Amino acid sequence: MKSNKTMKSINQKLRIITAGVLLFLMYACKTPQISSVQEKVNLPAKFNNQVIADTLIDWRSYFDDPILVALIDTALVNNQEFNITKQEVEIARNEIMAKKGEYMPTVNYKGGMGLEKAARYTNIGAMEATTDIKPEREMPEPLPDFLGGLYASWEVDIWHKMRNARKAAFERYMASNDAVNWMQTNLVAEIAESYYELLALDNELAIVNQNIEIQSDALEIVKLQKLASRVSELGVRRFEAEVLKTKSLQYGILQEIVETENRLRFLTGKYTGAINRQTVDLNNLNLSFASAGLPAGLLSNRPDIKAKERELAAAKIDVEVARLNFYPSLGISANLGLRAFNPLYFSKLPESLLSSLTADLIGPLINKRALTATYLNANAKQTQAVYEYEKVILQAYLEIVNQQSKIENLSKSFDLKSRQVAAMESSIGISSDLFKNARADYMEVLLTQRDALEAKFELVETRKDQLHARVNIYKALGGGWF
Repeated sequence: MKSNKTMKSINQKLRIITAGVLLFLMYACKTPQISSVQEKVNLPAKFNNQVIADTLIDWRSYFDDPILVALIDTALVNNQEFNITKQEVEIARNEIMAKKGEYMPTVNYKGGMGLEKAARYTNIGAMEATTDIKPEREMPEPLPDFLGGLYASWEVDIWHKMRNARKAAFERYMASNDAVNWMQTNLVAEIAESYYELLALDNELAIVNQNIEIQSDALEIVKLQKLASRVSELGVRRFEAEVLKTKSLQYGILQEIVETENRLRFLTGKYTGAINRQTVDLNNLNLSFASAGLPAGLLSNRPDIKAKERELAAAKIDVEVARLNFYPSLGISANLGLRAFNPLYFSKLPESLLSSLTADLIGPLINKRALTATYLNANAKQTQAVYEYEKVILQAYLEIVNQQSKIENLSKSFDLKSRQVAAMESSIGISSDLFKNARADYMEVLLTQRDALEAKFELVETRKDQLHARVNIYKALGGGWF
């Protein structure tokens, strides 16, 4: 009867202790309260009230100039910044390997030897002096120590903390792939812009050379008019000044050509070499533009948006990993080997056999500030990732709207400027004829030639802006990376 009461008392105490331990663990595993932000993407259903089929652009067919395509191909191999970005993918891939290794068992080998002499008047020294390995043989002094064996350790991923960390690393690896694709899109666009700028400079140089010829012919006419006393020396000097001014424009354009060619050399990873390009009249160039597609297509076509989406997913996983740091971790360690003060005794088993197996349950208890800070920081970074994701989508949408509007307005402006140039070219001949017949003074001829030159420059600049808009719509739609 007394034994039963004793057992009941023990069981009751065990229940109280167990309940206390459980309550204690619940308190120890308690995590701080956080407020997470969810992403909101409210894309309009249409671009400028137009619904067009989604497409992914193939840059090789979109930029159909074979010289430009060759420049882009060279850049994709030699561009240093692009190659640096590609190494980020390798780093992210290796991070996955490292995270996977963290939740797998680790086995190491160890071999060692040492020599130790314990003080005689200590517990170990006293025991060694009185211990015989064999009859009439004392423990060796000093005592050698030889060891060889295998050591294993494993943190059991009971909460899937390390597996979640691997998932986060995988998301960042995929984000780095998307970053490379976005980098390629930007590189293709930058080369195309520089190439079109070079073509525009060539056109401007041709216009200047043509204008120099026209002005030089006009100067000769003015000189003849002076000999006939129909104009003064002032008129001759004004025409000479205008010719010199136009000639000086050549050198400014030539310098811009050198700088643009060097920019293309930098992008293609070359120090020297001619930058080939077509000799083409930009004003007669037929332009085609990529269709904008549905706004929702941004989410699948633009690599920068996909990268931010992956980074957001990784940030959410990081919050979960940081939360699981408050939970206890289970570690298992084991070793198996041989140990003796003489290697000859390694063959004596099981006396020289060394083995152990331990399991540890370790969790945070007091002063969890570092874990709390890590958890709160992970949540703050997740919030940042949400805003970054929303920002890049909004920016992408507005970029497309801007480029669509720019394409339409530049088209109208180019038509008007083309008509203006045609009118100015006609006025040059008219003013020259009137001047020859003494029905117009030399200032009218000068101003007409100057206005015609400016109008031609503006027409080339408008065409260059159209070409850049063509590049920008390619980039805004996500480009192509295949």
